Amino acid sequence: MVRERIEELRRQLEFHNHKYYVENAPAISDFEFDRLMRELQELEAAHPEFADPDSPSVRVGSDITSEFRTVRHRYPMLSLGNTYSLGELHEFLERIEREAGPVEYVCELKFDGTAISLTYENGRLLRAVTRGDGVEGDDVTANIRTVRSVPLRLRGGDWPKFFEIRGEVLMPYASFDKINAEREAAGEPLFANPRNAAAGTLKQQQSAVVARRGLDCTLYQLSGDDLPFQTHWQSLQKAREWGFKVSDCARICRSAAEVDAFIAHWDAARRELPFPTDGVVIKVNSFAERRKIGFTAKAPKWAVAYKFKAEQALTRLLSVDFQVGRTGAVTPVANLEPVRLAGTSVRRATLHNAEQMALLDIRPGDMVYVEKGGEIIPKITGVELSERPADSRPFKYIEVCPVCSTPLVRYEGEAKHYCPNQSGCRPQIIGRIIHFIRRKAMDIDGLGEETVELLFHNGLVRDISDLYDLRAEQLAPLPRLGEKSAENIVRSVQASLGVPFHRVLFGLGIRFVGETTAKYLADHFRSLDAVMHASREELVEADEVGGKIADAILDYFADADNLRIIGRLRDAGVQFAAEERVLASEVLAGKSFVISGRFADHSRDELKALIEAHGGRNLAAVSASVDFIVAGENMGPAKLKKAEKLGVRIISEQEFIAMIQGGGAVPAVPAQGELF
Repeated sequence: MVRERIEELRRQLEFHNHKYYVENAPAISDFEFDRLMRELQELEAAHPEFADPDSPSVRVGSDITSEFRTVRHRYPMLSLGNTYSLGELHEFLERIEREAGPVEYVCELKFDGTAISLTYENGRLLRAVTRGDGVEGDDVTANIRTVRSVPLRLRGGDWPKFFEIRGEVLMPYASFDKINAEREAAGEPLFANPRNAAAGTLKQQQSAVVARRGLDCTLYQLSGDDLPFQTHWQSLQKAREWGFKVSDCARICRSAAEVDAFIAHWDAARRELPFPTDGVVIKVNSFAERRKIGFTAKAPKWAVAYKFKAEQALTRLLSVDFQVGRTGAVTPVANLEPVRLAGTSVRRATLHNAEQMALLDIRPGDMVYVEKGGEIIPKITGVELSERPADSRPFKYIEVCPVCSTPLVRYEGEAKHYCPNQSGCRPQIIGRIIHFIRRKAMDIDGLGEETVELLFHNGLVRDISDLYDLRAEQLAPLPRLGEKSAENIVRSVQASLGVPFHRVLFGLGIRFVGETTAKYLADHFRSLDAVMHASREELVEADEVGGKIADAILDYFADADNLRIIGRLRDAGVQFAAEERVLASEVLAGKSFVISGRFADHSRDELKALIEAHGGRNLAAVSASVDFIVAGENMGPAKLKKAEKLGVRIISEQEFIAMIQGGGAVPAVPAQGELF
């Protein structure tokens, strides 16, 4: 009798859950739904022998901390090519029709969330994996089970025994606004946009937190070996029958004019949607025609994403604040009357520097145009002069640091103003510590920005060398830490003593010395002592080091406080010399490479390491001295254009590996990419 009641409650809750979260047509009140859920939870707690991982009760999540394991995708999650131009879109459609004749297209909204792949076996959710690098992602199944629009068990019975369905985890604007209001009231930093909030929520260690944040999930692509469909449209309709939330905004289009009309409609109507979207995806409908059209190494040739132009809004500039970064660079930030833009409430926007403010002739009290560059970072693009008050006066840029009151300087050739007080200006000190602990520098786990600020506020850390004096008993009593976190921080600090010299050099935060330049300096000089005692002429002999970088290095080591910090780091045992180099081969000797994009089989760091291991050189920017660009998904369009102009050879990840295996020779025929 108890088991039958539990099963009946589960059936009822699954039905009402689907009506509310997928069909948006609730059949009972929230009060009645909660009453049924409480009854089910009480019965399951009293009778654990009837537990079921697919019960609707798991939607509330758990407070148990979980770790995410890495899972390899059965079918790689490749990206789509992007365009912002209708002209380029029409060229895409014309190419499709030249290769395949007249075809049907499915036009869908491009959701602005975080990609997810769901695997179902025998009608039950087996696994949920983030996109990751397209080849591997994180297993977030426990968190996805709390998303109420994701079915745990499928409806009907005609689904394949095993298949994957891809989609987007979204944070609706209502959920985003609610979370940010709560974070603001608690004095916590706000999420920048719904996309970041969705991605951050999905990687929460406690699924109970995920359950409270109101995520949604829309599905748009099935993958499998034996899918029983002729077209993409058929697969979407069947997925909807199985219980998946599939957008009802998709349409079949049979001409460029119909595609244009779909785009024009949603470019305007997207502002009324309850969730973020940043474009339209156009896909060939027929699976047979897709196979005929094929793939590149990076993306399917039968689909493209048209991105909407940035949305613009008009609002009033209330005041200007000034932020100081770790290098002392001062950035003006506009405080605005709140305005809705791309689905979020915008209150602040960057003003870049004094030159940009003068160019716009921007003044407090002005009505200004704001847009989101790439739909992420708000920026001011103009002033509505017709609404400027008659008594308006030009804005006077600050002359002293807003934090420490040191007179600002402006270096030759620089657009920004700088505070030169690097050892006494709080945001610079904290910024340098945060830079030092980052993954590509010293990789010290357990120390985020908030924790660094906490340590600085409590006088435990005043510069990067203080990290190596920290003890667990000092950290444990601090807010949000405790004994376990304190021990993890101290252990991670000690582990950083094994970080190689080039990353230490990068972590020091010398102005203009980025990750690549630090590698070249370490490779050329082999020790910190050699860098410290090098003349300007000797410094510029290293690859990628020009006069500006050489001067910054000399200035850094001329500072007595920096020398004191280096002495303490040396005493702590930080690596100040490079290990002896052992090359795997010299097949890439004399060849220079730039890495751009995302890759299927290797990370960018792994590709750079392979280049160096086989005698090649990594360069940071495209120039005439570059021999090859190894291009992955989403290669930057500016790099592509410059490479084509300079005639730099662009090769795929597979071609690069073939170069190493073939003694340095470039294959004549591009390697075939994996299927979508």
